[in-house]
Amino acid sequence: MATPPVTSSTRLASLPPDTVSGLKQLLEAIDRREVELRLGNSSRRVLSSLIESPQRTAVSSISQLAELLGVNASTFSRLAQRLGYDGFSKFQDVFRREVTEGRHFYSEQASQLLTRNDDNTAMAQLTRLARQESGNIAEMLERIDPEAFEAVTRLLADAPRVRLHGMRQFNSLALFMAYGLGMLRANVAPLDASRQGVADALAQLEAGDVLVVASCFPYTPSVVTCAQVAITRGIKVVALTDSSSSPLQALALYSFHVPNHSLFYSNSMSAFMFLAEGLLSEVASKLGEAGVESLKQREAIISQLNGASS
Repeated sequence: MATPPVTSSTRLASLPPDTVSGLKQLLEAIDRREVELRLGNSSRRVLSSLIESPQRTAVSSISQLAELLGVNASTFSRLAQRLGYDGFSKFQDVFRREVTEGRHFYSEQASQLLTRNDDNTAMAQLTRLARQESGNIAEMLERIDPEAFEAVTRLLADAPRVRLHGMRQFNSLALFMAYGLGMLRANVAPLDASRQGVADALAQLEAGDVLVVASCFPYTPSVVTCAQVAITRGIKVVALTDSSSSPLQALALYSFHVPNHSLFYSNSMSAFMFLAEGLLSEVASKLGEAGVESLKQREAIISQLNGASS
């Protein structure tokens, strides 16, 4: 009997993948039924969630992941063994290498081509970082739902009031979006611009207003709670976050999932900023002459202030 040809699917099934990219390819092969391995709905959902957030998977305990994804801890052990790993710890090592070695779905091959692992010069590090950030942006673009993008930009253009909220480094994102959107239209501000507290800020909003919240793993609890309270008041919540398993996903009317894995020692903001620029640019397009007029008024005021100080 002739030996069957070795296909990419055969190779995927022969050994457990040692990269997150390999796991993603395996999941796609399973979905296409190109391998004999089959996963139940729960296991498939869990694997997809783990792949979407390698950083969270790498640093969380099995019990934390189980609580977050709403499954029994034994699900992870069974999934790991089903995929061919000697237990969950060996499976988790794949994600830990993703984080510590800076691997990424899109930029891994490019980084290997452009730099050597033993090249630790400043420019080599900068090059690897740039490639990874480019990969984050490319992956984000693949995840964006065009209809959601259109709907959110319409909300940002037309809502009576828009507030933006983020903590720690996401505060800078909220400030940037508030500044950019405020150049185009009125009634825009960071949520707690007056520094009188989030409760006072939410009390000033009404049903139909929009609150944009931003947070990613490990997620700031106060931002999640703020979104929860806003919803009870009829405020439309838009979330900029990192994955479908984010606690903001279930709360938001619309959400965008932004990859943020990189060599940077904290959560990467490059793709978030790129998304913010894209949203604001489309809002400017939708506002048309009204947006241009708003910018002209701002320019006139700047000229008056410069003249008064000269």
